[in-house]
Amino acid sequence: MSPLIIPYGGHTPRISPTAFIAPNAVIIGNVEIGDDSSIWFNVVIRGDEDLISIGKRTNIQDGTVIHVSSAEGGQTIIGDDITIGHMALIHACRLESGSFVGMSSTVMDFAVIESGAMLAAGALLPPGKRIPTGELWAGRPAKLLRKLGEADQENFKHSFEGYVENGRTYRELLGR
Repeated sequence: MSPLIIPYGGHTPRISPTAFIAPNAVIIGNVEIGDDSSIWFNVVIRGDEDLISIGKRTNIQDGTVIHVSSAEGGQTIIGDDITIGHMALIHACRLESGSFVGMSSTVMDFAVIESGAMLAAGALLPPGKRIPTGELWAGRPAKLLRKLGEADQENFKHSFEGYVENGRTYRELLGR
């Protein structure tokens, strides 16, 4: 079984050869995925209306959906060294390098999660909202819960580094 990679609108997904793409992931259209990133099981990345860019060493965990908006500037830009937890919904927004999105969270159109910021599990970041560096937001709609400390930042680092290793292991297991 191989991932479903679908050209759309004149765009074919561009995926680094060092990225891990799970066999049942679906990647469509104008998508780019950087070195050592991992796209896990049942993830759908649909760049049919605009660009989805995923940086280096970023992990998109099982069941996540990433899409864009047909509105002007509706790209989804995901930086380097990011963890996006299981079952997240990421839509036409920007996740800066070193940010963290918890499981089952939703990030809506034109929202921004700055470097070193976190959206908690199950949270909803409404359209146009911004989580500043060093803050943890939670709730539906998300609001500031607390400031993040050094231990939180270290956990972010261990998370994406662990997924880089997991991705390499799975690539080897699947002979890629």
